[in-house]
Amino acid sequence: MILIDNTCISDDVADKMFVCDLEKCKGACCVEGDLGAPLEEAELSILEEVYEQVKPYLSAEGIKAIEEQGKYIKDWEGDYSTTTIGDRECAYAIYDENKILKCGIEQAYLDGKISWKKPISCHLYPIRITKYESYHALNYDRWSICSDACSLGEKLGVPVYKFLKEPLIRAYGEAWYAELEKEISKTPNP
Repeated sequence: MILIDNTCISDDVADKMFVCDLEKCKGACCVEGDLGAPLEEAELSILEEVYEQVKPYLSAEGIKAIEEQGKYIKDWEGDYSTTTIGDRECAYAIYDENKILKCGIEQAYLDGKISWKKPISCHLYPIRITKYESYHALNYDRWSICSDACSLGEKLGVPVYKFLKEPLIRAYGEAWYAELEKEISKTPNP
């Protein structure tokens, strides 16, 4: 376990290997699960603000789901997530020409239409953050649909924290990430 400021980082974030392999998984994380992507409360107003710029990127089914359910939903525990199509596929997910699911929000960002890349929970996956009163717990989320990503990460020798450098800096800042690298470099490899 690594402790930095108000974060507690699982050793798996340093030890496990991971690189998304979209050619094999086809973006299954945008479909599988029992809810859409987790959203932070601060992201709700951002989603409201960018929706009209994102809408042209979305599928007809995604737009219909959003019009019927709203731009996000609140679950039985009071947590927010993206709207889904038929309680499965994220309403903001889009298929590319190779039938790989990608993010319509991120595509609008990449095209310069908006300045928000996508929900931080999506950007950080396979790290999931649990927020407690005085600290955040960062854990590597093992999911069978990501087995190809684990294999590719092993093949390329890329640990989770390196694969997720950009979103970790987005979430916690460059100084925090530099401290994470420093702490990991002090830990002997098993």
